[in-house]
Amino acid sequence: MYNFRIGMGHDIHALVEGRELWLGGVKIPFELGPKGHSDADALIHAIMDAMLGALALGDIGQLFPDTDPAYKGISSLKLLAKVAEKVAETGYKVGNLDCMIHCEAPKIAPYRAAIVETLAKTLKVEQNQVSLKAGTNEGFDAIGKGQAIACQAIVLLFRE
Repeated sequence: MYNFRIGMGHDIHALVEGRELWLGGVKIPFELGPKGHSDADALIHAIMDAMLGALALGDIGQLFPDTDPAYKGISSLKLLAKVAEKVAETGYKVGNLDCMIHCEAPKIAPYRAAIVETLAKTLKVEQNQVSLKAGTNEGFDAIGKGQAIACQAIVLLFRE
C-alpha cells in the first residue's frame, strides 16, 4: 500500500544588479540576480516549500528564517539537502517533481539539463523524475518587464 502526498511551492524575487543568478543550484551568467537573504535561488525555494507543504512541515521561512545570520548568502542547495533529509526521516521519497520558471531573460533552455541533473542528484532521484519548464510573461507585470523572476513547483511524495 502506498501513501501519497502532493505539495506545491511558489517563490518570486526582484532582480537587482550586483547579485549572482542561481536557479536550481546552477549559476547562470546574467547581469542581474535575485534580491534575497540567501543566494535567493527562487526555483529551489519553491521546491522546498512544495516538499515541506506536502507533509505539512511548515515552510522555508519557518525552517530557515531570513533573520538568522547563519543563512546569509547560503547556497539554497544546502538548504534543499536539509529539507530532503527531513522528508526522508518521515519515510517519504520523491516520486516526481514538476517545476516552472517564469522570466523574460535569461533563456533557460541552455541550462535546463544542468539544473535537472543538479536537482536530481541533490534529491537522490533519477533525472526522469524531475521536469523543468520555462516561460515568459509576454511583457506583462514585473516578470514581463524583467524586474523579477518567479518559480513554481509541484511534488509528489510517496511512502511504501
